[in-house]
Amino acid sequence: MLSVQDQLKIIRRGATEVIDEKELALQLEKSIKTGRPLRVKAGFDPTAPDLHLGHTVLLQKMKQFQDLGHEAIFLIGDFTGMIGDPTGKSETRKSLTPEEVQVNAKTYLEQVFKILDESKTTVAYNSEWMNKFSSVDMIGLAARYTVARMLERDDFQKRMANNLPVSIHELMYPLIQGYDSVALKADVELGGTDQKFNLLVGRDMQRSYGVAPQTVLTMPLLEGTDGVQKMSKSLGNSIGVLDKPGEMFGKIMSVSDELMWRYYELLSDVTGVELDSLRSQAKTGELNPKHAKVGLAKEIVARYHSTELAAEAAQEFDNVFKNKNVPDKIPEAKTWGGEARWICKVLTDHSLTDSTSAARRLIQQGAVSVNGQKISDKDHQLEGNQGHLIKVGKKRFLKITAN
Repeated sequence: MLSVQDQLKIIRRGATEVIDEKELALQLEKSIKTGRPLRVKAGFDPTAPDLHLGHTVLLQKMKQFQDLGHEAIFLIGDFTGMIGDPTGKSETRKSLTPEEVQVNAKTYLEQVFKILDESKTTVAYNSEWMNKFSSVDMIGLAARYTVARMLERDDFQKRMANNLPVSIHELMYPLIQGYDSVALKADVELGGTDQKFNLLVGRDMQRSYGVAPQTVLTMPLLEGTDGVQKMSKSLGNSIGVLDKPGEMFGKIMSVSDELMWRYYELLSDVTGVELDSLRSQAKTGELNPKHAKVGLAKEIVARYHSTELAAEAAQEFDNVFKNKNVPDKIPEAKTWGGEARWICKVLTDHSLTDSTSAARRLIQQGAVSVNGQKISDKDHQLEGNQGHLIKVGKKRFLKITAN
């Protein structure tokens, strides 16, 4: 096992805050002496069936802990998912049914184990202990925190200031997430910066139950392909774990050079030394940033698909964008906003086809591609707020640019 300082250097990479780093150093020191790995927890509510790269930032950090010899606990919040995390919400979330939660949860593990080592991962569901809670237990849990402390939360303050309701069950969410850390005896909990309040409640809950408080490590929220807002499927700026290889490759290549380094830091397996070297070479002009971006895109596509498909996606991208298949000057148009838009309407609106029926026919003939990927579905939806290179036949092109 690496020394405390060497482990801390890896753990700090990309992290926004560690509360408290001195405590973490002592935990690592004890782990080395006793041979007991730290129990590192990250929880995900299965509110949707698919994950995007923004979700994987925590998983990448958890994988680093795994590689350092610690125990990764992937917690599926099938109980908390039925409440709905109020974090960052201006209104009460719609509650999910147990059936909806279970359907979504099934797809998570397939995606998660493309990053985490399945043989070294403990999978837990918080329904395992919360379903056993009696009404007396729930009252006892609520008695361990004050309303004043709970209402210090920014989300709730903003709602009340705007005369928007805060439901009682939402106040329970942080307490139940905190109790998860008690039940799992977590040494470290990972979360996004927006989760800081919930993570600190976990420390308080552990103290209240006589359990050593966990270290809290927050990670930044990854910006989407637009480089402005956090990655979100609803904003149309996401890169899905289940995206096709060519689509995933093209989306990564569409991000700015500046944002690329952030993706490298939070998503790539290259070492800190290797990343510093890439940045230095790019700064001096020795390395073209586009070549660095290709390396990143191939790494990520290979992780979720295969090395062979990553190479094919890179070749296809190269054929479309580099090998003179694209004229030097092509028409450009601004993206239409955050909502997805039917590709046939896009083709017709920008005079690439005479009608939507003509667009359908060309798609069925395999004559339409987006970002180097042939489109075969006549009902395909183009995501908004991001760049697209559309090709129709051999000579018609349109470049959609992000806002």
